Amino acid sequence: MPYSNEPEPIALSWSGGKDSSYALYRIIKEGRYKVAFLITTITKDFNRISMHGIRRELLNMQADSLGIPILPVEISYKAGNAEYESKMKEVLESLQSKGINRVAFGDIYLEDIRKYREEKMSQIGMSCIFPIWGCDPLKLAGEIVNAGFKATICTLDPSKLSRDFIGKEYNMELIQSLPPSVDPCGERGEFHTFAYGGPIYRKPVRFRTGETVERDSFLFIDLIPA
Repeated sequence: MPYSNEPEPIALSWSGGKDSSYALYRIIKEGRYKVAFLITTITKDFNRISMHGIRRELLNMQADSLGIPILPVEISYKAGNAEYESKMKEVLESLQSKGINRVAFGDIYLEDIRKYREEKMSQIGMSCIFPIWGCDPLKLAGEIVNAGFKATICTLDPSKLSRDFIGKEYNMELIQSLPPSVDPCGERGEFHTFAYGGPIYRKPVRFRTGETVERDSFLFIDLIPA
């Protein structure tokens, strides 16, 4: 096989938030890999990004701004592990057929999540990359903001974080105002974000805010394409 200095094509697990955006930024800066696809789990009943509740239209606008296509994993509302893993396996096998054998994830420090991903990937002969693993969450939060990423809190767990934070801009003022019990990156599920701009985006993803609803013990603010 002839030697190639071209970056290896990989996929990136994409939630639409700041962490996956910053993971992509790190991958691009390093230059070893080229992200060919963004894998996003979609709850098909709502046509929204699972957990984050972001409309599919906004996801597609992100992909257009980044210049990277979405590879959706479509699951039903309240899907169990069996359904999720089956649908994910189908998508991963489709990647393998395209010569892609690695997937990057924006996890930071939860060992059980990393172990789960590595085990499932290895079962089908694929491997994981963790571009922001082991970063100090407070330092990482500052790096994300200082790099120029723009994001808003789209989902939060009201048992862990005040409802007042829903819809707020993710910036240094917000980070400094978080209670000590809340991870600055929301790594333990305290909150999730929608990233709409930054150094990897060719143009901002424009939206307006709609109503806030509570579902399955989480608070969601509807972000509407503008």
